[in-house]
Amino acid sequence: MSAPASRVGLVASFTPLQRLVIAVAVLASFVTFLDGTVVTVALPAISRELGGGITTQQWAVDAYLITLSALILLAGSVSDAYGRVLVMRIGLIAFGVASIAVAAAPTPLVLIIARAAQGAAGALLVPSSLALITAVMRGEVQSRAIGVWTAFTTAAQLVGPLLGGLFVDLLSWRFVFLINVLPIAVTLLLLRRLRLPEHERTAQVDWLSGALCAIGLGGVVYALIEQPHQGWVSLVILITAVGGAALLAIFLLRQRRPHPLMPLSLFRVRNFAWGNLSTLFVYAALSLNGFVIGVYLQQGAGLKATEAGLASLPITILMILLSSRVGRLAGRLGPRLFMAGGPLVMAAGALLLLLVSEDFDYWWQVLPAMILLGIGLSLTVAPLTSAILGSIEESRSGIASAVNNAVSRVAGLLVVAMISTIVGGTLNLAGFHSATWVTATLFAVGGVVSWIGIRRPVPEAVTDPAEG
Repeated sequence: MSAPASRVGLVASFTPLQRLVIAVAVLASFVTFLDGTVVTVALPAISRELGGGITTQQWAVDAYLITLSALILLAGSVSDAYGRVLVMRIGLIAFGVASIAVAAAPTPLVLIIARAAQGAAGALLVPSSLALITAVMRGEVQSRAIGVWTAFTTAAQLVGPLLGGLFVDLLSWRFVFLINVLPIAVTLLLLRRLRLPEHERTAQVDWLSGALCAIGLGGVVYALIEQPHQGWVSLVILITAVGGAALLAIFLLRQRRPHPLMPLSLFRVRNFAWGNLSTLFVYAALSLNGFVIGVYLQQGAGLKATEAGLASLPITILMILLSSRVGRLAGRLGPRLFMAGGPLVMAAGALLLLLVSEDFDYWWQVLPAMILLGIGLSLTVAPLTSAILGSIEESRSGIASAVNNAVSRVAGLLVVAMISTIVGGTLNLAGFHSATWVTATLFAVGGVVSWIGIRRPVPEAVTDPAEG
């Protein structure tokens, strides 16, 4: 969620134990964030080999996001209850096994099930990684460590399409998912060297809330993906849509009980509530844009997978160059202007993609859009994270970060589920332009929401004893 930090060089100032913890946390989370984006440029190759067209492509993305989004809050409680190192070890092994299963998948169904298993394993890794950092470090050292963690995990998301393209073109789409094996093996070896004092395990795991969230999201997403083929009058679509929405409503009602997975009291804090609403729109737009760019540049414009991955490289470069500077400016001037202006710049960049035509030219039709998207993203992400987490007291920063992470994942999950409807059933040039209009609108709404709701961060204590 945050922009890459300029603090990577400060790793040398940490103690040996702190450096080991950071290395474990970064590697464990790296594979989770990488697999969220590395799949994008592999989608055309997957559907060519396994069949299923755009539906297979949607499920290859959303099966992973459903379990990752729905279980990440539950995983935080599991980590606190059963031990961070143990949960991380289980997550790493499960992620590695699931990755191999995805790579070996003979049918779309096996691929989708294995991707869902990957997401469930990934949900165990992110909260336990951050929990390791917060258990060993405090104050400024903790902030620097989280900055390093953020830099590498953000890099994983940004370089994912390029890595995926290289593997698709030079080897096979199946090797895209085997990238994970080496970092997982290294992390497991490092975990054996990690000796941490046992923390008091008083957390209560609300398994029912986790199940309600996962099944509810699954039902809604199934209905959104399949309704273009079966129609809203289909009994299956109606049952899954209404049933999924009902389960999500029950999940929210259940969060009013003691020890919730998602403390609703957090949303009484202005910047947290409005910042997450902005996150929903901005990250929906980013997910939609990443999907259609990765697929259309190959299927519509005829680029190779590596070339499609390289298309978004300007965004990565601009993020690296500008993010830390924007973070410092936002610290002095407040996040509101950046969180409003950044998405509007990205909306303008998205509209430039309307220049894409049958006579395709990357340099004039895509590159200008990528530059504006990179500038806008650099203006947005660091102030966004700062506004959200800076509004919550430090003792609750972990759950606040998990909620914001879940919101961004759900945003991507829902918009990918709706892609078939957005593009009119096929991602041709007309469908690409339709997606571009929707992307620009989502970015613009995110900017307007930020302008209306965000204020200079003021620490606001959330003291609801019932919510622990």
